[in-house]
Amino acid sequence: MAYQHILAAIDLSEESPQVLDKASSLAAVSGAELSIVSVIRPLTQVYGGLDVTPLAAGGVSFEQEALQQASTQVRSLAARYRVPGERTHVFIGAPAHDIRALAERIGADLIVVGTHGRHGLGLLLGSTANTILHGVGCDVLAVRVRIDG
Repeated sequence: MAYQHILAAIDLSEESPQVLDKASSLAAVSGAELSIVSVIRPLTQVYGGLDVTPLAAGGVSFEQEALQQASTQVRSLAARYRVPGERTHVFIGAPAHDIRALAERIGADLIVVGTHGRHGLGLLLGSTANTILHGVGCDVLAVRVRIDG
C-alpha cells in the first residue's frame, strides 16, 4: 500500500533537512502529498514557573516572535521541497500531541520525524518521537539524524 499523505514533523534544527529529505523521497516514490509541521513549545512549558511577562517587548510575546521566525523558516524549507503554503503548519503547543492531532485532521497516513537515537529506551527515539507513537492512528517513521561536528 502506497502512502497518500505524509506529514514531516520538524524542529527547525540543522538536522531538519535530513527528515525532509526522507519524507520528500517517500512522497515522490509513492505519489503522496507532503505536509510539514513544526510545533513551538510555550516558554512556560520549557521553563515551568518562570514569569515570562517581562520578556514581552513592545506587546509581542516571546512565543509570538518565535512563531513568526518559525513560520518564516518553514516557508523557506517548504519552497525548497516544493510544498505549497497550505500544507505547512506552524503553531505553539505540545509537539507530540499536536503533531498527532494534525496528522489525524489532515488525513496523514505517515508521520516522518527525526530522532537522535542516543542511549536507552527513553532516548532511543527521543522524547517527541517516542511520544508521537503512543496513540497515533497512522504509521510513524523515525529517521535517525546525523549531527555534524
